[in-house]
Amino acid sequence: MLPSLSPDFDAALNALAFPVQPFIDGAFRPSSAGKTFEPVHPADGRRLPAVAACGAQDVDSAVQAARRAFVDGRWRSLGPLRRQAILGRFADLVRENTETLALFDTLEMGKPLADARFDVSIAEGLIRFFAGAVDKTEGAVMSADPRTLAFSRDEPHGVVAAITPWNFPLVNAALKIAPALAAGNSIVLKPSEIASYSTLKLAEIAVEAGVPEGVLNVVTGFGADAGAALGGHADVDLMSFTGSTATGRALMMLAAQSNGKPLLLECGGKSPALVFEDMAGDIERIAASIAQAGLWNAGQLCVARTRILVADAIAKPFTEAIAAKVDAMRLVTPFSGEAGLGPLASASQKQRVDGYIQSALHDGARRVTAGQVAPSAEGSYVAPTVFDGVSQGMRIVQEEVFGPVLTIQSFRTADEAFALANDTIYGLAATVYTRDLTIAMEAARTIQAGKVVVMGDDAAGEGSGFALGSAPWKQSGFGIESGMAGIASYSRRKAVEIRA
Repeated sequence: MLPSLSPDFDAALNALAFPVQPFIDGAFRPSSAGKTFEPVHPADGRRLPAVAACGAQDVDSAVQAARRAFVDGRWRSLGPLRRQAILGRFADLVRENTETLALFDTLEMGKPLADARFDVSIAEGLIRFFAGAVDKTEGAVMSADPRTLAFSRDEPHGVVAAITPWNFPLVNAALKIAPALAAGNSIVLKPSEIASYSTLKLAEIAVEAGVPEGVLNVVTGFGADAGAALGGHADVDLMSFTGSTATGRALMMLAAQSNGKPLLLECGGKSPALVFEDMAGDIERIAASIAQAGLWNAGQLCVARTRILVADAIAKPFTEAIAAKVDAMRLVTPFSGEAGLGPLASASQKQRVDGYIQSALHDGARRVTAGQVAPSAEGSYVAPTVFDGVSQGMRIVQEEVFGPVLTIQSFRTADEAFALANDTIYGLAATVYTRDLTIAMEAARTIQAGKVVVMGDDAAGEGSGFALGSAPWKQSGFGIESGMAGIASYSRRKAVEIRA
């Protein structure tokens, strides 16, 4: 374990042993494809150690290893207390490897190091939650005639394939690995090519904790090669994907064309934050909360509340307040030790977000933030930006930007607020600020989103923590991965009747 420190790029590069090969059947193995790619540190464009670009043969090897592990029962046949103990040890080792895991995500994804360390704590918490849930799954015994015992039981799907995005590499890996293992499955996971190191290290840690060889496998590479091979593999029993809506649709087609495997999808989001007139006395606090939550991870967050809907009576002072809060947020280099926003994860993502900003200006939106100079001309930095004067039809309002950009619209009535909140193709989450219980309950009933939070945000460790599962609405996807319902998603329900 590395000491807790704030090194610079070169110190981190020299201190770490980089995992660069696929992790298959309990070990790092050379890729049969013979190709590599070089991740880039997005703060200044410097290259990182090359990673294997896996192909279909590597994916097939990983799936075969997972299938062997499932068939012989080396994991699924362990008693729940044994699996619980191993997953608990897994969580312990994640915590012990905090500095290594955090440095990997800081180097590849550009997260400020303090934020990356916080992500490790979230990943640890997810694994620990599902470890504790292993022995708490339940079936049901149903009424039947006197000579029949009728009950249900949950069983693992078998081989689970998972594809994770780059915005929270370690957290997203843990969110798929932990419930899949808790349910007794084997898994093959492909991380984004932008950020692979921490997921590869996580697989190595899992085996050290006692997860049997072949139960957790990681293949690296690009979506068109490794991702497509995994999505179209006929020996995968369930697929879980987090990422863009377009890629989710493509995986649905691959699943249908191969073996009809079921999918869990969490795709795009364009989540609203609604601020009602009765919050006039709390404008400064709410503006700070929305700015912090909406721009967490430089806005690269699928549930970020980037659409701010505020009552017309308080729109002017609220706009001034949130513009001031956002302008106070500094762009920082990942290893500076300062609080602030790091670069976006890649040059292409910066170009994409810059395009949305220019589109908004062209459409007549008004930028109410002053902007600031990036700490590095070579880095993928975008200044945090707030627009008002936007209309519902603008791209900046309708499409997922995935960057540090917020929009403000006003409303006159609660019905108008709810209509605006629902008027996108997405439905991941929403936040509502009001002390009016009637409005709060109507918001919970009316807003089309998997999660509605009243008088708060989604800060990890607050509220219900990991206990509640939620399913996306509309083109944001379907299925539940968190909470006890997450284990159910990675399980099959079997009905059993025993007749005398």
